[in-house]
Amino acid sequence: MKVEFLDARLKKSCEDKATRQRQFQKAAADKLATRLDDLAAAANMETVRHLPGNWEELTGNRRGQLACRLDKKLRLVVRPTKQPPPAKPDGGLDWGAIDAVTVLEVVNYHD
Repeated sequence: MKVEFLDARLKKSCEDKATRQRQFQKAAADKLATRLDDLAAAANMETVRHLPGNWEELTGNRRGQLACRLDKKLRLVVRPTKQPPPAKPDGGLDWGAIDAVTVLEVVNYHD
């Protein structure tokens, strides 16, 4: 799957090992690298849906976004690159049709 980033600063935070480990705790930084590798290796989001990280579709003001856990608080948040995103008749995202994502942030959105 194609993985893009919202901006160059976020791309460096996610892809550069030294920057990633400075910005996040080592365990979360390592999981972030693994989750990004999982995305890059997958054919579509359905492929990663049941991998470690507990991928989930977000709701409310984050509708149309997907997130996975990096640790107890930090989440990797992505959205389908194609907008409007592929949807199922029930309104949820069509995970099997999402073959490119844009990384939006690594965040604790519960605080």
